[in-house]
Amino acid sequence: MGPALEGWPFLFSLLPLSPSLLLLSRLSPPLLSLWLLWRLGPPLSLSPPGPPAPLSYPGAQPGYDLCLPLFQSRRPAPVLQSRARIRGAAHSRVFRCPCAGPAAAAAVPPSLPPPPMAAEIQPKALTRKPILLQRVEGSQDVVNMAVLVPKEEGVISVSEDRTVRVWLKRDNGQYWPSIYHAMPSPCSCMSFNPETRRLSIGLDNGTISEFILSEDYNKMTPVKSYQAHQSRVTMVLFVLEMEWVLSTGQDKHFTWHCSESGQRLGGYRTSSGPSGLQFDVDTRHVFVGDHSGQVTILKLEQENCSLVTTIKGHTGGVTALCWDPVHRVLFSGSSDHSVIMWDIGGRKGTAIELQGHNDKVQALSYAPHTRQLISCGGDGGIVVWNMDVQRQETPEWLDSDSCQKCDQPFFWNFKQMWDSKKIGLRQHHCRKCGKAVCGKCSSKRSSIPLMGFEFEVRVCDSCHESITDEERAPTATFHDSKHNIVHVHFDATRGWLLTCGTDKVIKLWDMTPVVS
Repeated sequence: MGPALEGWPFLFSLLPLSPSLLLLSRLSPPLLSLWLLWRLGPPLSLSPPGPPAPLSYPGAQPGYDLCLPLFQSRRPAPVLQSRARIRGAAHSRVFRCPCAGPAAAAAVPPSLPPPPMAAEIQPKALTRKPILLQRVEGSQDVVNMAVLVPKEEGVISVSEDRTVRVWLKRDNGQYWPSIYHAMPSPCSCMSFNPETRRLSIGLDNGTISEFILSEDYNKMTPVKSYQAHQSRVTMVLFVLEMEWVLSTGQDKHFTWHCSESGQRLGGYRTSSGPSGLQFDVDTRHVFVGDHSGQVTILKLEQENCSLVTTIKGHTGGVTALCWDPVHRVLFSGSSDHSVIMWDIGGRKGTAIELQGHNDKVQALSYAPHTRQLISCGGDGGIVVWNMDVQRQETPEWLDSDSCQKCDQPFFWNFKQMWDSKKIGLRQHHCRKCGKAVCGKCSSKRSSIPLMGFEFEVRVCDSCHESITDEERAPTATFHDSKHNIVHVHFDATRGWLLTCGTDKVIKLWDMTPVVS
């Protein structure tokens, strides 16, 4: 064999011999040399065996690479590379055979830094919101009213399915009925006094039934019944200090009875069907809201009543009333999506409007220790209003035949339209100043929380420039209950809120994150 084949004899011992290779080696050794150079690279020098070089194979692991005793190469020891997918980014890992020696490792160029990982998700700022504690389910129809049992983990509910249920929390953490009582007619409303454990239930047939619950809330004893109304009872209140039972019905009557004798003491006919009822013990004033949007204030005596006044500020019917006896403030919710705070004790006729719902307001509750109002509506929203701020009364809308900013006539002002040869414009009102303006002069929108407008409303351009960022700071928080609320009850001692929905579900909420 010629000098071109120097260094190959040992390699031939490893290669499988074939007749073609043998024939090529015999006839043209230079051609065989060129073929081996093309297949295997530069020739190897015949030198003593050195450290083995690593050989790549599928599934190689670091430190476990297969090494075969080949002659030492003139090139650096090869490295094994594998590709790994880490969160969608290709990342190279280099494995070196431990027998390749430090010189080989030094000859390998340093690996590039790994490619950037996927963008990390930054944690969102923690928002304060009510915590859902429990869902109480099992009623066959809408739960019209329910209350939390003070000092007990229990709930009392009345439903359209004619049942009265007392739910107590069991060892497994679930609420199960300890009392299941069927009434002769659908239950429309209720009133519970925790001191005497007296339960007054208004029925669809106009009757009010009273029961006494046992100390362990496992038994309900009937006491008496009142035939108070000719149709469905809408609200009922038991006043322990007076021993009175107050009620309103769809027969447009307000009545009150003596709880001891069961005798009817008096009544008053309202202009529309009553839908809200509140009572002030100190002054013996009763507040009756009706579907016409009016609130009637009556003064009750032992056997007669007198009309004090009527107040009206809603464009829709009154759906809920709430009384604050400390600050002597009355809150009324309406189907016009608004809440009005009436300053009864101030005797100035001040009325503060609160706009924060997209549907009719169904229920109201007040936390006197923090001066926060909780309003719930048909949109499923729970709105917590901060009433410990200096709020402003909304201005009355002014009447004008032309824009009070640019003097452009409105479309009904034919004389000015003819004189100025201009087409009349549509009238709008600025919610901050109350002026009558055209659309061009009131193109801006802004929230005015101190006036009760938590959502952006129409304001004129000059008022929009005068509103500061501090005046736009919200004074209410908004939360979603995920059901159409028809009634709420707030336990101030624990900070728990109970909501009843048209979905036949009672939800218990921990309101301490937002009512504090």
